[in-house]
Formats: sequence, C-alpha cells, structure tokens
Amino acid sequence: MVLLTELWLPIVVSAILVFIASALAWMVMPHHRGDWGKLPNEDELMATLRKQGASKGQYTFPHAPSHQATKDPAWQKKLKEGPGGMVILFQPGGPQMGKNMALHLIYCLVISTLVAYLAGRTLAAGTEYLAVFRVAGTAAILAYSGALPVAAIWFGRSWSSVFKEIFDGVVYGLLTAGVFGWLWP
Repeated sequence: MVLLTELWLPIVVSAILVFIASALAWMVMPHHRGDWGKLPNEDELMATLRKQGASKGQYTFPHAPSHQATKDPAWQKKLKEGPGGMVILFQPGGPQMGKNMALHLIYCLVISTLVAYLAGRTLAAGTEYLAVFRVAGTAAILAYSGALPVAAIWFGRSWSSVFKEIFDGVVYGLLTAGVFGWLWP
C-alpha cells in the first residue's frame, strides 16, 4: 500500500499534463471543430430568446414538468410536430474562461487524486511500471470517458462527437497512466 501523500507528485503532474492536453485537443486540434452546428436564423432565435427573457440554464422543449404531463395530448402533439430538443444557455458574454479553466484543472486534480487513491490501495511501493500503468490507466480512462455515452443515449448528442470525446479521454487516461508509472515510488 502506498499513502496518498506519497503520490502528490504524480497527482499534480498528471493533472497538469491532462489539462494541457485537453486545451490542445479543444483549441488546436481540428477534430472537435464540427461538433456543434449553427442554427438557421440564428440572429432571429437569439432575439426571440432575449425577448422572452430566457436566462442562463438548461431547458427542454416542449417542456413537461412531470411524467404525468407527458400524457397530456397537447404536449404529445407539440412533441410529434417538433422540433424538440434541449438547449443550454450561457450568461450574456459567454462562459467565463478563467473560472472554467480553473474548475477544469480542479476536475483533473480530483481525477488524479482518485486514481492515486485506487492505485495506492492496490499496488505496493516498487511495483513495476507496466502494472502501475494498467491500474492507473484503467481508472483514469473510466473517469475521463466512462460516462460520455450517456450524452448520446439520453440527451441527443451525436455519437461522432461522443466518440471523439471518448478518444480524448483515452488519451488523458494514458497520459495519467504514464505519469503514475514513471513517478511511482
């Protein structure tokens, strides 16, 4: 068993490495550029949302506040006629990049800490690189990719965008595994 305090260096290094890789994946690499499309009459839609007073949040349409409401013929008619969907609205001015990047780094640190906890409880000090790589990599890949298919299954995200994010998650998991294998006590 290896204490979590002994794994502070691989936790920090792997989190920073994944944070950088994520930034490169989204800002430099071209594979995510086609994940989001432009709606027709975007200006009109934005003006309508402003006029309606729509604020930051996530919305469904047609909206049913309960399962019972989905049985209402008027709601079923709206759903059948379409379009239906989900919308995420940002606050005016868009996302706060500094805040979001800091939160993303914290997210990476949490995942690396959980990977360290699992590896530290299952592996001894001096364990060979490949064994550490396998345990840390499996945990990290699950953390970065495991829940992503839910977005396509239940929330309408395209499978192609989800598969690209899973690919990114596998890369992040392998980076984490490499760091843990390299810096394992």
